[in-house]
Amino acid sequence: MSAALALWDRVFDADAPDWETDGRDWPNRAASRFVTAGGLRFHVQVMGAGPVLLLLHGTGAATHSWRALAPLLARDFTVIAPDLPGHGFTAAPFWPRMSLPGMAGAIATLLDVLEAPPALVAGHSAGAAILAEMCLQGRIAPAGLVSLNGALLPLKGVAGQVFSPLARLFALNPLVPRVFAWHAADKAVVARLLRGTGSRIDAQGAEFYARLARRSGHAGAALMMMANWDLAPLAAALPRLAPRLLLIVGAADRSIPPADAREIARLVPGARVIVLPRLGHLAHEEAPEPVAGEIAGFAREIGVLAA
Repeated sequence: MSAALALWDRVFDADAPDWETDGRDWPNRAASRFVTAGGLRFHVQVMGAGPVLLLLHGTGAATHSWRALAPLLARDFTVIAPDLPGHGFTAAPFWPRMSLPGMAGAIATLLDVLEAPPALVAGHSAGAAILAEMCLQGRIAPAGLVSLNGALLPLKGVAGQVFSPLARLFALNPLVPRVFAWHAADKAVVARLLRGTGSRIDAQGAEFYARLARRSGHAGAALMMMANWDLAPLAAALPRLAPRLLLIVGAADRSIPPADAREIARLVPGARVIVLPRLGHLAHEEAPEPVAGEIAGFAREIGVLAA
């Protein structure tokens, strides 16, 4: 165990994103605060007034992912958006806590400290899975859950069999995050990765992704999260999901098959799918205003906002 801890420290503590340099012009910086919960120091953004809406970003991202969407939602909601453990400016826990149940527990503890039970939750990609897990654990009881290109089902076929072991192999090698961070110094590399999602985001958004990717601590946390990810138990439990589920899908998503949303809708009673044409995996960054409108409309539909 001590050897594993030493390895973890080498990968993550040495080169985590720094708030004073990497966060110097962070989107919505005035809404940022740092909160300690469950032994972790979280970076959290809080803005707006109204029913509490919790936003969780996906693997490898941070609160910059909500740079345009969060202020729009803050017109109707008190928006709470943390950086996930090990991502952005939130500290990394020991690697077993980077699992889906571990992440769900960490975010639930943060909400306890903030004394902010959410009326509505929305998550992008893996963030949607964390929110579903929190609901199934009984840690939160929102009226509705919005999945933005959510990663709620295991990878199918050969990819599903080799992905997690391969990610674990990479994550436990301290050289891999450093090599990735070195390559990310070339903005063209990050631009190609972003295009691979099927999305076209602006130069500012791409710069924030590149800035984080250049930090081996952030890259290593994303790898470790993927290495510990097991969606099979979540998929089996989805029919028991209590909150109303809205699945917003970019039709051009190259990361999560859009057909997954239809499959999830068949599993979860009352679930509804909205397909956004021509948008990719980062649809909420490409077209924040339509996405904000769909979320507000859903909130009215389920009684979180007044009709």
